[in-house]
Amino acid sequence: MSAPTTAPVQPVEVPPPPVPTVGSHLRDYLARVGGGDMGSLPAVLGLIVLCAVFTILRPNFMTEGNFANLFTQGAAVMLIAMGLVFVLLLGEIDLSAGFASGVCAAVLAQLVTLQGYPWYVAVAAALVTGVVIGLVIGFLVAKIGIPSFVVTLAAFLAFQGIVLLLIKGGTNVSVRDEVLVAISNRNMPPWLGWALTLLGVAGYAAVQLLRHRNRTALGLITEPLAVVLIRIGSLALIVGTAVYLLNLERSRNQLVSLKGVPIVVPIIVVLLIVWTFVLQRTAYGRHVYAVGGNREAARRAGINVDRIRISVFVICSFMAAIGGIVAASRASSVDANTGGSKVLLYAVGAAVIGGTSLFGGKGRIVDAVLGGAVIAVIDNGMGLLGRSSGFTFVVTGLVLLLAASVDALSRRRAAATGNR
Repeated sequence: MSAPTTAPVQPVEVPPPPVPTVGSHLRDYLARVGGGDMGSLPAVLGLIVLCAVFTILRPNFMTEGNFANLFTQGAAVMLIAMGLVFVLLLGEIDLSAGFASGVCAAVLAQLVTLQGYPWYVAVAAALVTGVVIGLVIGFLVAKIGIPSFVVTLAAFLAFQGIVLLLIKGGTNVSVRDEVLVAISNRNMPPWLGWALTLLGVAGYAAVQLLRHRNRTALGLITEPLAVVLIRIGSLALIVGTAVYLLNLERSRNQLVSLKGVPIVVPIIVVLLIVWTFVLQRTAYGRHVYAVGGNREAARRAGINVDRIRISVFVICSFMAAIGGIVAASRASSVDANTGGSKVLLYAVGAAVIGGTSLFGGKGRIVDAVLGGAVIAVIDNGMGLLGRSSGFTFVVTGLVLLLAASVDALSRRRAAATGNR
């Protein structure tokens, strides 16, 4: 018998992926928004509306001097909120972040002012204090199993006492070291602001264009080149305009020149870039999102859940330490209220208003910056309008409630449309 003949296998042609267009990209984005994936859109729109309203009511709101004040006023809150984003991504909460920043600031003041240590030793000690605080809180939450709300509430109460002990009761400890004071109260030379702007925009453009080229070469679906160029151009326009305004003369007298980008601004930008890279481009970041999305599934996938839970509290307290240093620099002193009062509420509010979900698994570091900007605009604008602190708290609370409502409704919409 002759062997049966088999027909030659015809190669299957795989159709190339559709070529993306600006129109299709826009339709996809609108579909995601309609499906509940709103991201930071509400915060951006709210920021635009608030700036427009305050500019109409008080034209001096958008002057060069007040524009610079917005950065320095919101810096500490933004930095603390960056750390809180990591905790919120896991569906946890840290109520002690505000007074943790106060403890670290008190350590700084104790060493640099009362003990006479150099500024870099004091800064290092403050940062180490933040890390130790985070390790203790994370251990109690992850290993002992105490709910984060209880642990951090207890820490919130204890840290108030520690601040009082470190600064010897209710005294005010001045921070006069020139380097530390310069962080929040000095500006870069105008040429340095432009140089960093060019470097930053060029680096962002290189990363975006390289990513687009690599995805195109691999045959993956990517954004249209026009969209990438629009994003780069928009960043250059926004940052360039901000630097131009900050480089204008803000002094009202001829004796002292006041112009340039505040030194605290590049500090915020560098930390924004670093933590964004950690969350979006590293295995650790993917593990954080995985644990926040489904802790049990992450554990079954081999992720060390306890280590991730401890690490986010360490990052949160570390960023609280940086926020405390910036706050001490701005006030040029540390007292019993450093890190207290509205700091924690504003920091948590900044993360949520920016788009980070209280339910875990959803959020970005840029949310803290956008939300912090919204709160700084409200606080600053209400002050220019002559409104009391009570009125400011009411408006900020309503904005926070609106942001939380948008988050809840977005999640419900995403669940209904299958876009979880």
